[in-house]
Amino acid sequence: MSTVSSGFQTVEYAGVGGIRLVADEWNRDADTTGHPTILMLHGGGQNRHSWKNTGQILADSGYRVIALDSRGHGDSDRAPGADYAIETLTADVLLVLKAIEGPVVLIGASMGGLTGILAAHRAGPTKVTKLVLVDVVPRFEKNGSARIRDFMMSGLDGFETLEQAADAVAAYLPYREKPRSPEGLKKNLRFRDGRWFWHWDPAFMTKPGDDPELRTENFEQAAKHLTIPVLLIRGKLSDVVSPEGVKYFLATVPRAEFIELSNAGHTAAGDDNDAFSEAVVKFVRRPAGSSGR
Repeated sequence: MSTVSSGFQTVEYAGVGGIRLVADEWNRDADTTGHPTILMLHGGGQNRHSWKNTGQILADSGYRVIALDSRGHGDSDRAPGADYAIETLTADVLLVLKAIEGPVVLIGASMGGLTGILAAHRAGPTKVTKLVLVDVVPRFEKNGSARIRDFMMSGLDGFETLEQAADAVAAYLPYREKPRSPEGLKKNLRFRDGRWFWHWDPAFMTKPGDDPELRTENFEQAAKHLTIPVLLIRGKLSDVVSPEGVKYFLATVPRAEFIELSNAGHTAAGDDNDAFSEAVVKFVRRPAGSSGR
């Protein structure tokens, strides 16, 4: 694969209704002819910085890479009327896909993975040629999902110090080694009115929800009709994706394959980034017609 300049720049895309979506993009102006663009979609309550290390590794491998802030997250605009419905998130992604020339590989974690399933199905196999799902399947575990929600809700009032925020993360991710300094959290927090707040719209959590059973059915139907290679990456310590959920997914999605990271949980890309990035690069590089099974 050819070597290209892999510096990144911050760019903007337009979502539904012209909403401003911010992204970090590697190799935007480089010649990556013959290679798909990689579009990375973070989980709820996260932002594009979650992908920085993997994005750089993929860029160094010669790919154009886009790490997108979903509406209401990071530096993207907050949604008018707190519209964070999965259908709207999917429509945003479809507009970004339309703005990208050539084929695209989607990588999505949690919320971004569910959005990616719908977007890949609707965009079609010529546009989205591969899909990576990071610790998410349509039949995810409700207890694990509730624990994520509890963690996000607990921080709505902000923190007095970065250290308090770091303690909250450490309690939520007890298996991950706590960083010596909390300074890295500044990418996920913003300081205002004397407190540190997570860098996402609180309305994302407090808005009325839709019917979860109907939503699961929509995800499952879309996944079953995917004809592209799909890589499911599970963190072995995850309480969101169960072995049973993996088994059902592999049995119902035609070209799905599976990798488990032994030292990771739901936040797999951050828990064991080296193993995660290695698996992703191997999958992306492989010819679309071949199988990893």
